Amino acid sequence: MKNGFDELTALYYIWKRDLIRFVRAKSRIVGSLGMPFFLLAALGMGMNVPLSVGGNSVNYLQFIAPGILAMVLLFGSVFSGVNVIVDRQFGFLKETLVAPVGRTTTVIGKSMGGATTAMIQGILMLIIAMVIGVSINWMILPVAILLMILISMAFVSLGIAIASTMEDMHGFQLIMNFMIMPMFFLSGALFPLSNAPKIVQYISYINPMTYAVEALRFLFMGYAEIPFPISVGVLIGFFVVATLAAVYLFNKIEE
Repeated sequence: MKNGFDELTALYYIWKRDLIRFVRAKSRIVGSLGMPFFLLAALGMGMNVPLSVGGNSVNYLQFIAPGILAMVLLFGSVFSGVNVIVDRQFGFLKETLVAPVGRTTTVIGKSMGGATTAMIQGILMLIIAMVIGVSINWMILPVAILLMILISMAFVSLGIAIASTMEDMHGFQLIMNFMIMPMFFLSGALFPLSNAPKIVQYISYINPMTYAVEALRFLFMGYAEIPFPISVGVLIGFFVVATLAAVYLFNKIEE
């Protein structure tokens, strides 16, 4: 019977290992913010004109900032799943699997590690956004941080679930790019969903990224096309499903 203290200790060291790996890879930190910064600066400042959204006139830079923040969380979270494949290739995963620690603990530890690194990138993006000129209400930051943690944990679990079924790192990256780019562009991050064609709106409503963008947009702008409670509810449901899938698929990995 596994000792609860041992499980918590293992959870801590798995989380710490992923965090140390991220901090030491400084190029990864810079690279993860390069494209979001370009989009925010080039589109937000280059097209910084009033935008009509649901009869309201909003600043375009302010409008896309939550979407770019969600993009940073999405990319940082999903791609952290590659650590499962890297650990498998270098033999560390085998040592983890034979350790007297539950696999669910391993998944949760990796999920926490990936979410922490994604949060670091998200907070850096928030600072960059404020420097560029995005207005942020400091009163909503505690709620925004909790929401960012939920988004990160959900998409990290998605990345772990997919990585658990693969052994090739390059194949994982190709599949992730194939998945997350449509998820981002069809989330309403760069344009109002109400102005999009109906078919695009229907696809967007089955995209979990849409609810991440809308929830963040409500917090930062006080306006969203999808009610905030619905967005949070969908994200919680997605988090539960993705986590269960990650645990199930990770448990199927052979030692």
